[in-house]
Amino acid sequence: MIIVIIGAQWGDEGKGKVVDLLADRFDVVARYQGGHNAGHSVYVGDRAFVLRLLPSGIIHADKTCVLGNGMVIDPKAFFEEVDQMTSQGIAITPERLKVSSRAHLIMPYHRALDHTSEERLGNEKIGTTLRGIGPAYEDKAGRRGIRVADALVPELLRLRIERNLEEANRIIVLYGRPPLRADEIFDEISLLVERLRPFVAETSHFLAESKKQNKKILLEGAQATLLDVDHGTYPYVTSSNPTAGGAAVGAGIPPHHITGVLGIVRTYATRVGEGPFPTEMTGAEEETANLIRQRGNEYGSVTKRPRRCGWFDAVATRYAAELNGFDSVALTKLDVLDALAEIKVCTGYEIDGRRIDTFPAVSHDLERIKPVYETLPGWQEDTVGITNPDDLPEKARAYVDFLSHSIGVEIGLISTGPERDQTIILRDSVMEGWFKS
Repeated sequence: MIIVIIGAQWGDEGKGKVVDLLADRFDVVARYQGGHNAGHSVYVGDRAFVLRLLPSGIIHADKTCVLGNGMVIDPKAFFEEVDQMTSQGIAITPERLKVSSRAHLIMPYHRALDHTSEERLGNEKIGTTLRGIGPAYEDKAGRRGIRVADALVPELLRLRIERNLEEANRIIVLYGRPPLRADEIFDEISLLVERLRPFVAETSHFLAESKKQNKKILLEGAQATLLDVDHGTYPYVTSSNPTAGGAAVGAGIPPHHITGVLGIVRTYATRVGEGPFPTEMTGAEEETANLIRQRGNEYGSVTKRPRRCGWFDAVATRYAAELNGFDSVALTKLDVLDALAEIKVCTGYEIDGRRIDTFPAVSHDLERIKPVYETLPGWQEDTVGITNPDDLPEKARAYVDFLSHSIGVEIGLISTGPERDQTIILRDSVMEGWFKS
């Protein structure tokens, strides 16, 4: 069994908790794209773990985790996270964690170029996390990238740093920053790569062998569907493919080996950074946005930036469900809405006086959209920690059913708090079958 977990909105849907919850039923947990801008917060009792690069399954001592070939890895950030997790009592060894030899490295000049790119764009900036992820993917696509396997050969690492830095420094200096030195970068990266060496593996082969041994594999994406470089709100997107199609490429497995796709959907919407957000709460609704932000702790796990908050967008989520082929949905943060007397759901868009029920490809169109809302009554009762669906307030159950009908996919899991056990697994669902498998 190979299951892919996909965020259905603009990220931060709570994938970390769901992966951590499911990981107990799997043998291998693999990340297949993104870098250390993917903040997953996992709560176990009174302990909080913030993961950026490592799969959420690393918290489970008996699981093997993989950083796939589709990722871009900053070796310095990698060991900062490894050391942090080790200090929290999580043993991370080459037996438990395998890094693809085909993954690309984020270099110091990528971070510098990220800053210059945002400065160059001015008012049209993307709002990146400035961690060098976009420039690293640019080098990958431009066939200038440095892969982990390349970096393990010192002569090749030095040659490619010198070649790439010659061009990068032209841009860096143009924007008033001091040029970087190839020898300093080589000295820093070569030491980190040597420390990385024991973790390096042919991960696609490892995953193929795991499947032959009937091991269960969970594929974990970063960011989310609407940030996909092909299918998201371009150009306000990430530089990789978080969607289900990207899972096969980024993990190095045949597409037909994937047996299920789980969409992670929050009961409202948030977005970090720039870009269109049709259901964003602004103006008179800013007070509601602040309430949701506080109740839901809607601040970036990595950047601590406050997230923009909005109502649930059924059009965008339905698009994500169709694109990824969701078999089931995990609905997160139901409890955050406990305080609201009324809850809006966007069921369609209006643009230039005409109704549309599909998600536009052009960000300019999204910025002109007027959401069409249906207002549902809130339940104004405490749902935190409920584990039995029969214990949910009637209006909360009605809201869940409305969302499921609106996006056309069954909801198999409902999260009622950040803890592992604050979860409802719905009976007779695809999700229940995965748990029993």
